[in-house]
Amino acid sequence: MRLTWLRLVGLISSFAVGLVVIGAGALLVGATSVDWREGLAALLGRQDRRTSVSYMILVEQRLPRIFLASLTGAALGMAGTTLQAILRNPLADPYTLGIASGSAVGAVVAISFKLQFHLGPFNSVALLSLAGASLMLGLIYWLGRGPEHLSTDGLLLAGVTMAFIAGSAIMFIRYLSEPHRLVAMDRWLMGGLAVVGFGDVLAILPLLLPGAVILFALTPGMNQIAMGEDMAFGRGVPIAAFQKWGFAGASLVTAAVVAVAGPIGFVGLIVPHAIRRLIGPDHRLLLPCAALASGGFLILCDTVARTILAPTELPVGVVTALCGGPFFLWLLLQRSRRKT
Repeated sequence: MRLTWLRLVGLISSFAVGLVVIGAGALLVGATSVDWREGLAALLGRQDRRTSVSYMILVEQRLPRIFLASLTGAALGMAGTTLQAILRNPLADPYTLGIASGSAVGAVVAISFKLQFHLGPFNSVALLSLAGASLMLGLIYWLGRGPEHLSTDGLLLAGVTMAFIAGSAIMFIRYLSEPHRLVAMDRWLMGGLAVVGFGDVLAILPLLLPGAVILFALTPGMNQIAMGEDMAFGRGVPIAAFQKWGFAGASLVTAAVVAVAGPIGFVGLIVPHAIRRLIGPDHRLLLPCAALASGGFLILCDTVARTILAPTELPVGVVTALCGGPFFLWLLLQRSRRKT
């Protein structure tokens, strides 16, 4: 189907409205009942914010969490869509390529060795998480380079191998750590969106926004390269530069959100596939719609995580894994049937 401005604006607007509706619903759902009228009155200055419990729950706890979930989901959705297009592999996402594993190694180092420092809005865990993701990105890119451009098979193999190595490093660090540190490590490794205030939300924007700009600028080339590198090259797409920028942009948005929220798996795998089946493979439309749908999906998962066992809260990574595991197996079975 040909892409028109009416279809582009209509579909993106529909997904954006859906995201807002999901976010508004999640704002009112939780373990504690709140009066949204009281919270709104305090927000508008008609009531003392310091004495309004509803304001503190809605505006200082749930609203930042919803914003963080939407941005994290959008980043993972964009990264998954891009990597699947570049590698022409439906199983590619930031986690199968090992980017999140490198970030996890940095975080557990900070937790295990009790490193406490800050740089701007980032604490030691977030900073070392970013450093781990950057180092992993460099290693995977170096290992996956071909003679002229990135080898898709080499990149996938390098990502999976480095993810196994990172997992081994995490187990070794856990073995050397003090027992009471293991709880903090486990909670971070399961992924979580529990924040208070908008500090963590704003902290991811300096990396997330440039990465998103890079990915959106590459959407026309994604349509060409998805049909094959030879055809894309014949139509003027610089394959090596395109792969380099696409991989860098996807890694940048992933590192930005993983540094704050931890490794939340399967979002970048599930949602792009579902949206591609729904609206088609045109990445000029697929990328923004997958970003909005991924944000809504993660808000829903987080709402389930914080309410299903209330007052106990599940890590959101557990919920996404429960959704993503069966989906991953279904994808593998689909690929096996096609080959047969």
